[in-house]
Amino acid sequence: MDALQAELREAEAVRERFVIARETVGEVLAEPRGGEDVVPVVVAGERPVQVRQAVPGSVVPHWEEGLAPAVLAPDYQRIMDVLAGGNGMRGEATDCRQLAAGLGLEPVPAKVEGVRSKAKRPAARGWLAEERPGLFSVPVGRGGGS
Repeated sequence: MDALQAELREAEAVRERFVIARETVGEVLAEPRGGEDVVPVVVAGERPVQVRQAVPGSVVPHWEEGLAPAVLAPDYQRIMDVLAGGNGMRGEATDCRQLAAGLGLEPVPAKVEGVRSKAKRPAARGWLAEERPGLFSVPVGRGGGS
């Protein structure tokens, strides 16, 4: 009985630390950042959190109507910018080698694979379309330009 109570106390302590960490993250994401447009970010079953700008390494949210590319981390915004304008018209599919070159990277296999890996994240969440493996485009209406 004593062992179970000790486990329960430990589990409650872990849960409390998780709740505090989650609240802290929500507060940090809600902090104003110098007059930039506020974009609402909502996690299923949670209260909305106002995010002013994404930071490097932030999670790619699922695309939904009205969500601007500004919520994406800078690397993902650059990928969308290149796909949306730099290499042709919106909706035109671009392979990862061209995309790497458009981002100013040397089109060597390691860099191309890194770009492919990064482009797959927004593609999996609806920001980009992957027409064939390694061939990406920005669907009409998804924005481009941050």
